[in-house]
Amino acid sequence: MSASFGEERMLIDGALVRSSTGAVFETLNPATEEVLGLSADASAEDAERALGAARRAFDQSTWSTDVALRVRCLRQLRAAMQDHAEELRAMTIAETGSPLFMTRSAQLDEPVESLGWVADVAESYEWMTDIGKAEPLGMPAQRWVVREPAGVVAAITPWNVPHQINLAKLGPALGAGNTVILKPAPDTPWCATVLGRLIVEETDIPAGVVNILPSSDPTFGARLVTDPRVDQVSFTGSTATGRTVMAQAAGTLKRVFLELGGKSAFVVLDDAELRSACGLAAFTVCVHAGQGCAITTRLVVPRAHFDAAVEVTADALAKLPAGDPTDPGTICGPLINARQRDRVEGYIAMARDEGGEIVVGGGRTEGRDKGFFVDPTLVIGIGNDSPVAQQEIFGPVLVVLAHDGDDDALSIANDSPYGLSGSVWSGDRDRAMAVARRLRTGTVGVNGGVWYSPDVPFGGYKQSGIGREMGMAGFEEYLETKAIAEPA
Repeated sequence: MSASFGEERMLIDGALVRSSTGAVFETLNPATEEVLGLSADASAEDAERALGAARRAFDQSTWSTDVALRVRCLRQLRAAMQDHAEELRAMTIAETGSPLFMTRSAQLDEPVESLGWVADVAESYEWMTDIGKAEPLGMPAQRWVVREPAGVVAAITPWNVPHQINLAKLGPALGAGNTVILKPAPDTPWCATVLGRLIVEETDIPAGVVNILPSSDPTFGARLVTDPRVDQVSFTGSTATGRTVMAQAAGTLKRVFLELGGKSAFVVLDDAELRSACGLAAFTVCVHAGQGCAITTRLVVPRAHFDAAVEVTADALAKLPAGDPTDPGTICGPLINARQRDRVEGYIAMARDEGGEIVVGGGRTEGRDKGFFVDPTLVIGIGNDSPVAQQEIFGPVLVVLAHDGDDDALSIANDSPYGLSGSVWSGDRDRAMAVARRLRTGTVGVNGGVWYSPDVPFGGYKQSGIGREMGMAGFEEYLETKAIAEPA
C-alpha cells in the first residue's frame, strides 16, 4: 500500500489541501476491520470553495470551449492511472474489499481504459450540426443545432465500484466541457482523492475544473444538490436516496441523472441447459459479495425443472465461499461494513421467518473472526411478493422462483419496482431474444452475453433511474442543445 495515496488531502481549486477545519475521518479495510488511514473530512467552507472554483472555471476559462485541451487531459489521466495501476489495485482491494480478479475488469482496469473511449468521442463529436434551410412562417432561414456543456456538475458516487462510477461520471462530464465537483461515498474516499493527486501532478486539467469533496457526513451531498451554482446532478446510489436527490434538485430545476437500485431477474426457459445457466447465476450473485446494482438476484426457473435447478445452483454456490479479496481465486469478498452485513443478515432472517428455506449459506463465514463476511446464500420457498424477492439486498443472496412458461416468467421478472438489468437463457436464440425484448429493463444478457462496455449505455427503467451512463447517450447526458437560425 502506498501511503501517499492515503494522506488526508482533498482537491480544491486545483490544489491538494487539507480540509479547512483540519477534520479527518478513518477508513476501514472491510476484510480485516483494520484502520487503513485517514481522509480529509470536508466542511461547509470547503463546499463553498469548491462551488466557487467550479463555477469560475466554467464561466471564466476556456475549458468549456477548448476541445483539444479536454481530449489531451483525458488521455493524460488515463495514462497516469495506468502508470500507477498496481498501487491503485492494492488500494482499491483494501478500501472496497473487492476481489483481486474484479480489479482486472470493472473495478479498475476497464474504467481507466474507458477514458480513452471518451477522449475519442470528444475529439470526433459533431458539436455543431447544419440542419439546412427552411421557411418557417414564410421566412427563409438557415438553421444549426449546437451542443454545449451543461455547466457545473455535482457527481455523487457510491462505494461498491468507485473507480467505475467515478470515471463513468468524470470522464464524459469533462469530455463534454463541464466542470465537476465529485463527492465520493464515506466508505471509499481514497479511490476518489487519488484522482485529485494524479490530476494535479500528471495532467494539464486547469485549476477549479475538478474538485473532490470526501466527507463523513452522508447528507453532505445535499449542499451540492440544492446550490444554484450547480447546473446538473449525476447521482448513483439507492432508490430511496435518489428520490431525495430529485426532490432537492427540483427547487432550482436542475438536470438530474439517477442510476439507482435493482432487483434483476435471471430467467431460465425450459429448453435451457441448466448447469450452464444456473452456474452463471450462482457465480454472478457472488461477485463482489453481490454488491452491484445490476446483479441478477432472482433466479426464475421452469417449475418442472425447479428441483434440478436448485440442486445445480446450490452446488455452484457451495464452491464459491466468501474469502480473502487479495487471493486471485476469490470471487466473493467481504461486505463493505458492519451496517451492510447486518442488513444482509436481516433479509436472510426475514426469509426464514416467512417460511423460506436456506439451501446454502445463511450466515457469517466460518473461521473469519474479522471482516464483514457473509457466505453466498440460496433461498427457496418464498413468493415473488416477499420483501426478500422485491427489495434490493446488496449482498450474496439469490432467491429461486418457479415459472410456468415464458409469459409467466416475464410476469414474474417484470413484477418489480426496478428495471435495471436481467438475463435470459434458452436453447433457442430467437426465443431468448423475444423474451429479452419484453423485459422492462435497461440492459439484458442473452445466453451469457456481456453488455458492459464503455460504448454501451447503462441505466434503468422504472425506479432504477433516469437517463443513461456510458455510451453516446451517457456522453450526451452532460450536454445542452441549442438551436441557432439566421436569415437565408
